[in-house]
Amino acid sequence: MRRVGIVSAGQTKFTKDDSSIESLLVSSVKPLFDESKDLSQKDIDVVLTSTNSNQKYLANIVSELSGISPRIAHSVESLCNSGTNCIVSAFSYIASGLADVALVVGAEKTDSPGLVLDWDVSRGQYKHPIYWSSLFTSSHMRKYGTTLEDLAYVSAKNHVNGRANPFSYFDRSYSFEDVMASKKLTDNVRLLDCSMPCNGSASILLASEDVANKFKEKPVWITGIGQKSISAGFTKNSDLSSMQSTSIAASDAFSMARCSPREIDVAEVHDAFSICEIMALEDLGLAERGRGAKIVRDLYETGSRKVNPRGGLIGTGHPLGATGIAQTIEAYRQICGESGKRQIDGARTALVHNMSAAATSSTVMVLRS
Repeated sequence: MRRVGIVSAGQTKFTKDDSSIESLLVSSVKPLFDESKDLSQKDIDVVLTSTNSNQKYLANIVSELSGISPRIAHSVESLCNSGTNCIVSAFSYIASGLADVALVVGAEKTDSPGLVLDWDVSRGQYKHPIYWSSLFTSSHMRKYGTTLEDLAYVSAKNHVNGRANPFSYFDRSYSFEDVMASKKLTDNVRLLDCSMPCNGSASILLASEDVANKFKEKPVWITGIGQKSISAGFTKNSDLSSMQSTSIAASDAFSMARCSPREIDVAEVHDAFSICEIMALEDLGLAERGRGAKIVRDLYETGSRKVNPRGGLIGTGHPLGATGIAQTIEAYRQICGESGKRQIDGARTALVHNMSAAATSSTVMVLRS
């Protein structure tokens, strides 16, 4: 199997400006080409789009609008982890020898059809994600004594980090006190415990080891991948205090990368809600069971950016199809030393965690210099 590296990326600021999904997708492609001066449209074998939009043929439309005539073009949809699933698909084309260069483009609009799972009758009237986050929160509180204050540290930390991210949806940060005082949506989930749907786009370029150095002197290699789909229906979750799909995907990714959680220098974690970051840290092996909240508080108090340096979903915004790609771009830039004020000194190994629909599916990737 050939090694696959990340060699370029492009991103737009997350907003609520009204744009078509086609315009959003294309908007992050130009900065990607600008970053890689030796890249031409003829170099690209594969174009994949990540979005939950109901419009069709988008990969081909993006290809035409970008002046690309790829051998392979199609869309990938998997709710909130569409972006990383799209990257894994591109990785597979290259690793297998079917392609050398793949462009992955993700975008979403605020009114994405993936926001509410109307089809899942097992959820009864509780079809909005806020309800599964509340169930997760209640379960973790009962089992480990997690508090509303613990949740507030997640949001406050990520809003502080997001202020150093020029692509963030928010133009201000929110303090611990702001989070504690924000409107209650359920008994244990407040408005500022939630990620914000928005418009946004992100693009990333993958290349085989045979050609990667043409576009980037020091590519960032994708060394570990884990994916796990437990179910579609939320009621298949066996333990609401942890995310089984994340644990399995992480184990597979670490095994493939031949490394352990102790070697991770920076992690992009899917904090759709505050409780998700605490649970993910435990499921990824970055914290002991029941210690995720303690880790988050330590990160907040020390100003460490090891977890969600770009602000996470809570501090940056959550355009579904672009989120996993934006997370991967941050991991890539951290390893390249290109994250500006967010840069973590000596970052060499990064983890990306992206999930969907109450962790009914998860993707975990390990990146290395």
